Amino acid sequence: MSDTSPEAPEAPEAPAAPATRRSLAVVYNPVKVDDVDAAKQLVADAAARHGWDEPRWIETTAEETGEKQGREAVEAGADVVASLGGDGTVRAVASALVGTDSALGLLPGGTGNLLARNLGLPIDSLEDAVEAMLSGSDRRIDVGLMRVADKPIRPRESHGTHDGGSQVDDDEEVFLVMAGLGLDGQVMAGTNEKVKAVVGWVAYVFSFFRHLFSRGFRVEVSSTGGEGVVERAGNTVNRHARTVVIGNCGTLQGGIDLMPEAKLDDGLLDTVVIAPRGALGWLSVISDVVTRHRAGHQRLDRLRGEGFTVTAGHPVMAEIDGDPIGEHVALGIRILPDSLVVRVG
Repeated sequence: MSDTSPEAPEAPEAPAAPATRRSLAVVYNPVKVDDVDAAKQLVADAAARHGWDEPRWIETTAEETGEKQGREAVEAGADVVASLGGDGTVRAVASALVGTDSALGLLPGGTGNLLARNLGLPIDSLEDAVEAMLSGSDRRIDVGLMRVADKPIRPRESHGTHDGGSQVDDDEEVFLVMAGLGLDGQVMAGTNEKVKAVVGWVAYVFSFFRHLFSRGFRVEVSSTGGEGVVERAGNTVNRHARTVVIGNCGTLQGGIDLMPEAKLDDGLLDTVVIAPRGALGWLSVISDVVTRHRAGHQRLDRLRGEGFTVTAGHPVMAEIDGDPIGEHVALGIRILPDSLVVRVG
């Protein structure tokens, strides 16, 4: 006798699990955004197209420039915390994200946009930058840490944050692009904000020429865990100089490659000690930089290392990511490898 019992009906397919929607917080400096409402609408529309949650917007103030707001966004569970403002806002927001899994998004709002420039991200169009951020991927980069003092200081060891823990000491400030002592600090401190608002980064050029022949200073720069000085023996430079610049990456405004070997994820910092004498000396230095160091110049030293101590003979103006921070005698600088996640296109 054949089995004529009906076959059991197939079980209906389970509904597909909804795709995880990512969350975005935008920390913005209202002074740097011409039309906040238009920017909010642009970002909201792009987020909806890409399947992201409605973005949350957090405003900075003169007292709270982005770090507090960034921590608030991380605690609220934001996958990406975007900075919309100048380089100071970027640095403040990034300081809150170091050692976390939340990614930094870069939206152009100032005149420098130096980290975005070095990452090859859009800097001339907010729309293009938003698209790159929402459709891009995550990349881990190094950050620099700097502390200042009015007397010589000892170097500290650099440790990565692969375990997700932040290892920034209380007396250290995070920088993403460059920090320095001397002419670069004078240029940043002497740049007229009203002129910068009109002509952009060219205002730094005006300030540069105003301070070009100002008095230099005696300085000793020592590296740790590095590759020594190009065309010199040892890991220390001791000389009269005009400026010392320590970089996590090497491209400045106008596409100037001050440190072409610097990389954001190599676990090293690059340093230049610039010591020209007179107008001809500056011409030689400029030629060296423009030719990507093929011309060479004996008054320009280069070092690479995991950390640096910089000690001047007297207090000199310092800067960190383009912000002047007053006159100091000594800088202690080290690298924190793979410690910040950034959205890249």
